[in-house]
Amino acid sequence: MISVFGSKVGQEELDEIRSSIEAQWMGIGPKTRAFEELFAKRLGTKQFALLDSGSNSLFMAVRLLNLPVGAQVVLPSLTWISCAHAVILAGCEPVFCDVEIETQNVSARTIAPHLSPKTGAIMVVHYAGKPVRMQPIQEFGIPIIEDAAHAVDSKLDGKACGTIGAVGAFSFDAVKNLAMGEGGGVTAQDPETVARARTLRYCGIGKSGFEASANKDRWWEYNIVDFFPKFLPNDINASIGLAQLRKLNQLQAYRKQIWNLYQREFVDLGWLALPCDPEPDEQHSYFTYFVRVPGGRRDQFAKYLYTQGIYTTFRYHPLHLNPIYKSTAKLPNSEQLNEEGLNLPLHPNLSSADIDKIISTVKAFSKEI
Repeated sequence: MISVFGSKVGQEELDEIRSSIEAQWMGIGPKTRAFEELFAKRLGTKQFALLDSGSNSLFMAVRLLNLPVGAQVVLPSLTWISCAHAVILAGCEPVFCDVEIETQNVSARTIAPHLSPKTGAIMVVHYAGKPVRMQPIQEFGIPIIEDAAHAVDSKLDGKACGTIGAVGAFSFDAVKNLAMGEGGGVTAQDPETVARARTLRYCGIGKSGFEASANKDRWWEYNIVDFFPKFLPNDINASIGLAQLRKLNQLQAYRKQIWNLYQREFVDLGWLALPCDPEPDEQHSYFTYFVRVPGGRRDQFAKYLYTQGIYTTFRYHPLHLNPIYKSTAKLPNSEQLNEEGLNLPLHPNLSSADIDKIISTVKAFSKEI
């Protein structure tokens, strides 16, 4: 079965892990610091704090804004559950908004109807790695959290996604563009905000004993500055991340090659709506290839591909339709995408034979209609 998401790891990652094991350093340490510095440099920002997961990075991002309990956070319904859970666990209220049908991204137009005096923040998601048009949203004058889980290599007008809003959250799980197995992190406009994230990630302890030992006699005593869970990264995952970071340009070039090939090969399929290419001022991460199949044929198409050994999925089931959130929102674009959308395989572990099979099988479905 050809997988819909995937990463590509090999000897480079093994060598980095081996060096950490040989140094007997498995927890947070030099590899973590090295990744933070190199990734911050790639983003063009001063500071980056590595965390243990993308989901926890979203929670951290909400907490870093110091929103009052009960504040509302407007976010897209078409996103992963961690976005809404982060808001709720931080004591705030998620308010779901719609996305644009062509981009699957929020816009100022879809956000505006949901703003209120209780709005404390807006969360945007750069879906599939296509940048959200940020400037019109920034004009609302409300702090923006950027979910850049899909957008590790995305840029808008030369500025890295995740560094444009007040706080940015990243994900490095096993199928992301930069894959550590599990991991995430945050950046922010204010370097002090990132410094606070480093404090919070270790249960809110101001300094570890090791950090305090240089200028403190009783270094095992610590000062707790806030109530917070343990979100510490480790050097094993950071080792994988360092190897992935060094070859990220190569991995991205292959993703873009697959994307462009799909766009050329599928352009004449009238029953298939293709994703938007990046605008001239955008750089895309090509995390996933999201198509639409209007006319009630999406499920038939997905099952056909599955019978031919090609796995697909729909990311993401609109959150406002899930009973747990008790939402009464009516979001027509998200609901339409729920019936038409499908993610086709696009990742660096696809072979040429896999890609050829995907293209030929998608085209063959035309005969089933």
